[in-house]
Amino acid sequence: MDSFDDTAPLHLETLALRAGQLPTDEGSHGEPIFTTSSYVFESAAQAAARFSGEEPGNIYSRFTNPTVRAFEQRLAAMEGAERCVATSSGMAAILSTAMALLESGDEVISSRSVFGTTNVLFEKYLKRFGVKTTFVSLTDISEWQAAITPKTKLFFMETPSNPLCEVANIPQMAELAHNNGALLVVDNCFCTPALQRPLAMGADIALHSATKFLDGQGRCIGGAVCGRNDLMEEVFGFLRSAGPTMSPFNAWVFLKGLETLSLRMQAHSASALRLADWLEQHGAVEKVFYAGLPSHPQHLLARQQQDAFGGVLSFRVKGGREQAWSVIDNTRFLSITGNLGDAKTTITHPATTTHGRLSDEAKARAGITENLIRVAVGLEHIDDIKADLERGLSKLI
Repeated sequence: MDSFDDTAPLHLETLALRAGQLPTDEGSHGEPIFTTSSYVFESAAQAAARFSGEEPGNIYSRFTNPTVRAFEQRLAAMEGAERCVATSSGMAAILSTAMALLESGDEVISSRSVFGTTNVLFEKYLKRFGVKTTFVSLTDISEWQAAITPKTKLFFMETPSNPLCEVANIPQMAELAHNNGALLVVDNCFCTPALQRPLAMGADIALHSATKFLDGQGRCIGGAVCGRNDLMEEVFGFLRSAGPTMSPFNAWVFLKGLETLSLRMQAHSASALRLADWLEQHGAVEKVFYAGLPSHPQHLLARQQQDAFGGVLSFRVKGGREQAWSVIDNTRFLSITGNLGDAKTTITHPATTTHGRLSDEAKARAGITENLIRVAVGLEHIDDIKADLERGLSKLI
């Protein structure tokens, strides 16, 4: 008979279902939703002890809620983090991290190839509070090295990037950051812990727009920050004071999303690879950006760091904005929306949507051209996705 090691760590698929479970007196198999703004204490002394932190327990749902806590514990376990802090959106996760860990006079180095609103947050709003951001190439470590000053406190990157799917060498970037007294923050939205675990490769923080693949069906807005307890305590302190809080209902939806995350990410990845292969051979397509393709400059690195290549790709059609819009507008069932990570395939024109607030110069530096289309491959049959894109692509040949 085989021996059973009950001390062995659980696999990610098991953690996605079992971590952070909430036992109830009623014996509910599913996690309950605690829809309450506040909590009743047994006495004034207990209330004082809770508010002072002497006694653990719920206080007020802006910063303590059992359903939100269950989501935090589950995602922390999946990311291999000591702690997770849930937020009201992915952008709130980035803002909370910056406000908690930076102060006036500090400097950030960020890759150019980030979500357009992330760029605006750093370049416009944090700048008002005396935080300087230098934007560099995600994949050229010499640019990161050259941008470092004694005031550098944070490296920020998406890998794979949005929307060109560039891939950074996480262990190398972590070493560079730490050797210069900085923290490495990785937006892990495109891969999720089902495909990539940045903390295990040396990153200090992994953050998410839970709105995307963690939910998986485009139902709710939310975000999360994962990392060491000392860093998360600072992020939690900001959230407690400023209130960019995840709602209990949304946390419950994300808990359900995590249960199927591994299965979905493998399915998204398999279909995206088939679509990328097909697009790369298409006569109307100028270039395809997907790390699963051998032609991708960081293909081998992505194979080392990721368990699969994810569900998002982008491609340039032959022509300009008119041709790109024509391809998008001729689809019949693909969802024309800026969101991604949905069970339904989504399609968008980054230059006029997700990255539309960037200057023309910033778009050019980030590779956001007028003929670029981003597709987040859903769970429909791959032949139907190809056929829907072909309706527009065929008109360009």
